[in-house]
Amino acid sequence: MLVQLAIRDIVLIDKLDLAFSGGLTVLTGETGAGKSILLDAFALALGGRGDGGLVRHGEAQGGVTAVFDVALDHPARTLAAAAEIDTDGDLILRRTQFADGRTRAFVNDQPVGVQTMRAIGTALVEIHGQHDDRALADPTTHRAILDAFGGLQGPLASVAAAAKRVRAARTALTEQRARVEAARKEADFLRHAVEELGALDPQAGEEASLAERRTLMQQGEKVARELNEALDLVGGSGSMVPHLSSAVRKLERRAATVPSLVEPSIAALDAALTALDEARTALDAAVLAAEFDPRELERVEERLFALRAASRKYAVPADDLADLRSRYDADVAALDAGEKALSGLEAEQNAAEAAYAAAAKKLGDGRRRAAKALDAAVQAELPPLKLEGARFITQISVDEASRDAAGTERVEFWAQTNPGTRAGPMMKVASGGELSRFMLALKVVLAGKGSAPTLIFDEIDTGLGGAVADAIGARLGRLAAQVQVVAVTHAPQVAARAGTHFRIAKDSVKGGAKAKGKAEDRVTTRVVGLAAEARREEIARMLAGATITDEARAAAARLLQGAEG
Repeated sequence: MLVQLAIRDIVLIDKLDLAFSGGLTVLTGETGAGKSILLDAFALALGGRGDGGLVRHGEAQGGVTAVFDVALDHPARTLAAAAEIDTDGDLILRRTQFADGRTRAFVNDQPVGVQTMRAIGTALVEIHGQHDDRALADPTTHRAILDAFGGLQGPLASVAAAAKRVRAARTALTEQRARVEAARKEADFLRHAVEELGALDPQAGEEASLAERRTLMQQGEKVARELNEALDLVGGSGSMVPHLSSAVRKLERRAATVPSLVEPSIAALDAALTALDEARTALDAAVLAAEFDPRELERVEERLFALRAASRKYAVPADDLADLRSRYDADVAALDAGEKALSGLEAEQNAAEAAYAAAAKKLGDGRRRAAKALDAAVQAELPPLKLEGARFITQISVDEASRDAAGTERVEFWAQTNPGTRAGPMMKVASGGELSRFMLALKVVLAGKGSAPTLIFDEIDTGLGGAVADAIGARLGRLAAQVQVVAVTHAPQVAARAGTHFRIAKDSVKGGAKAKGKAEDRVTTRVVGLAAEARREEIARMLAGATITDEARAAAARLLQGAEG
């Protein structure tokens, strides 16, 4: 609920601090005293549109601060927390308006965007007036209002859960169909590729191995001749090995005589003989490897050319053909499995849609029952508000094509203002005064069911007689037992029922803005809380006008006494 409102340098308001209590608070005063300025300033703190013209003449900036004390689980705190705002203690909405048109918004002293401030402000305060197009007058809110009135949170949650399952089932089926359709377009190619690559059976690293073997065989004849020549020099008839071996044996016989002279030479010759023996072994192996069958060369080339042709056809390196074959195998398997999965997903979607339809029907039935009860309850409030010939109608239409998380119904509040006239959307067929009274009747019926903690009614009693104004006052009083109500009124019958009464007036102040170097008098709006005697005097003024008579004072006393009774 609204606890405090502070305004600085907004139009005619220099400085204003108002402390609010619960129940019904009224603001009264002469026409033009500044009540609309007060509400415009308050709307600024709730995220309303800024305007440099709101800043008091001669000042660079003005500001409004509104302090709210709401429950820890109130939606306004949830919205603030979602915006990463510290929500400990009161919720404090502050707006600074600069004369150049700029504004700055703060919630609990943290800078926020105006959209965030407006969302939080809407959850805290509803403003209803003769020309108001917000709150209950917004058709997009009517379905939620009906659900709150009918206590349909359980069926609504079931529909939301069913809608979520339908969306998930539809998404899964759509994605699977897309995958299957894409696979179908390539099915012939995939199956041919799997068959061809399966017959080829490529292996990783096979191309390099075949190319190396082919090169070896192609060079085999020339290499073999040279290898044989080298082998003859090492181990054939032209080999030096026998001579070297003979020389070593001779030197070994002399070793005992002059070991220091002979043994180094023997060791060197032994090493040479060992190296020559290793060379002969390597040459033997090389000669054997160089031998090939021409038919093997043909087979190697055929295999190599087949791998390279497949590489070009499928546009991948030959070493990747084995992996490609595996992927194509998996794609074909997925296609086969996907075809089978489609029927399962279709069954899941059908089941989800059937569950949604059942939940939506239950919710729709509940809405129709709630609509009848709401219509009857609002209708009972209309005659005392001088709307005895009017009808309130909760219009429900069904849009099967739009199955959302809130069901298939579209809800809008309609009105028939006089017998024989065409019923239609309340905002279109009701006049300003009629609309405000419809809103009051609705709010009384809906009290405590999803309402903002603070409701403001701006002159909804304008142009109405005493009996109707008294009925409005009675209903505002009933509503104030559930939520905080602030009413700007010209009706003494409404003012008499208030728990808190403020009077708005204009005062002249000496030494204001300067013109041609001289200080001019200026006007400022002030708001004064009225005690019992001053309150009676204000209500008497509202009854009598400029000249307050004893009869008016007596009538005011009777109004106050009747309201208390």
